Amino acid sequence: MKTAYASALLAGLALVAISPNAAVAQATSGVVTPGIAIANPSAVVAASAAYQTAQSQRPTTYKPQIDQANTRKTQIEAQLKPLIDKLQADSRAATPNRAALEQQYVQIQQIEQAGQAEIQKILEPLNLSQQYVLEQIGDKLDAATQAAMDKKKITLVLDSQSVIKAGQTYNLNQDILVELNKLIPSAQLVPPAGWLPRAQREQQAQAQAAQQAGTPAAAQPAKKAPEGR
Repeated sequence: MKTAYASALLAGLALVAISPNAAVAQATSGVVTPGIAIANPSAVVAASAAYQTAQSQRPTTYKPQIDQANTRKTQIEAQLKPLIDKLQADSRAATPNRAALEQQYVQIQQIEQAGQAEIQKILEPLNLSQQYVLEQIGDKLDAATQAAMDKKKITLVLDSQSVIKAGQTYNLNQDILVELNKLIPSAQLVPPAGWLPRAQREQQAQAQAAQQAGTPAAAQPAKKAPEGR
């Protein structure tokens, strides 16, 4: 359950469109129908102390990478500007050369795509840091949810994003947040060398297991045929 819960968290966090603090603050005490509550795990995690602290520390810890990415972005934009200006000017000609315009456009697109890939590579440590923090918090989310359920005597928690409408008295966000902050008040910002997100680790483990399963056993030495008399 923990792995599925964390995977859903990682997928859903990017979809939180409202302020996480506002989403959590909507919770109130008491439940109308005993045993039932709703919660938004992504909003709870985004409002947690560990996540908020990591978000504030990351720009300082990874300042060299951020500065490098911004510098490279400026360089790429400077490289593209004259090409874009020429494309626009040539396209306004009385009889524009369609083939030439297409070549110019392809060149611009190639430079843009290569630049984006380069910048993403520069910022990869930040992305890994983000996923590392989320995984640490996600590993504690199930226990925090269960603790909140036990205290409120809740037996069923529904994802609030899947509920069409419910009164705020059903909201368990704040209770889960309190328990989550107890379990993980802070998270490690920088992942260990060679660390990979859980999905990649599981994928590698599956590939390795499949490879081992498909590897034939070591060949046994052939038995010498009996010699005829």
